[in-house]
Amino acid sequence: MMEFTAKQIAELLNGTTEGDENAIVNSFSKIEEGTPGSLSFLANPKYTHYIYETEASVVLVNDSFEAQKEIKATLVRVEDAYKSIAILLNLYNKMTEKPSGIEKQSFVHKKAFLGKNIYVGAFSYIGKDAKIGNDVQIYPGCYIGNNVKIGNNCIIYPGVKIYYNTVIGNNCTIHAGTIIGADGFGFAPNGGETFLKIAQIGNVVIEDDVELGALVTIDRATMGSTFIRKGVKLDNHNHIAHNVDIGQNTVIAAQSGVAGTAKIGENCMFGGQVGISPHVTIANGVKISAQSGISNNVLKENSILMGAPAYDLRAYHKSYVHFKNLDDIVKRLEQLEKKLSSE
Repeated sequence: MMEFTAKQIAELLNGTTEGDENAIVNSFSKIEEGTPGSLSFLANPKYTHYIYETEASVVLVNDSFEAQKEIKATLVRVEDAYKSIAILLNLYNKMTEKPSGIEKQSFVHKKAFLGKNIYVGAFSYIGKDAKIGNDVQIYPGCYIGNNVKIGNNCIIYPGVKIYYNTVIGNNCTIHAGTIIGADGFGFAPNGGETFLKIAQIGNVVIEDDVELGALVTIDRATMGSTFIRKGVKLDNHNHIAHNVDIGQNTVIAAQSGVAGTAKIGENCMFGGQVGISPHVTIANGVKISAQSGISNNVLKENSILMGAPAYDLRAYHKSYVHFKNLDDIVKRLEQLEKKLSSE
């Protein structure tokens, strides 16, 4: 990391300094692990006590932060410290040296089209009629199938497999081991104990600004397309089945599964290990707590759900009080029944 002063950081973030505006930083650190010359941040109130003991030279804080005692570090006050550290980390990431060129051990079909400033790592394969945009990085061991379209400024990390006819937009990041476009889970009973495989002839369409975590699997459609809309973020180990449509800016945490043909709205937030049944429709803005199961349509926008089967979060919390006391309630009922039967 290059060296920056607290004043330069404040100007970049439209913030203000409090303390030594000439304090210099050349690295990042967590506030509890701050060292001289590092930049840290305070966004979660649970970590407030660390700001009075951190050795970090500069700390980003919210404008609303009120110090209760002396702070050694220089403060840079900003509207949103968490958002501001994200901006700085992204700038730092862009400053790091990026690989370029096509490594010798890779295979690029003679009818594939590659844009400008491409990197293709060793042992990667790019198939016939594939079209790769400008400034794309394809790390070692990737498979890009026939007729795949990848937009500009995408990063494809090691071991990603992208099946034929997949379409990927601009500014997408796909982490290691992810598989896009494998067969949907389609089998028809064929009498007795056998099943007839249903050919999956559709594709996957991923729009701009999508990020997929490691080991995500997205199945191609039986017919038509499986859609991952603009701005969607999927955590590690998610599974998206055939013909699913996930709306813009929806985020889904790890180990969740969305079954075939489910339609997820825009701006939804799912916790880890959420399960969505087939053919279910989820409205815009719905939030689902971790380990919840959705088996019916959720048509009310901005609902907050929990449980399996999931229902309204407040109702769940009220019910949970009774769940915890269920054994005691049963015992009291049994005692009451005995008393009534003896009278």
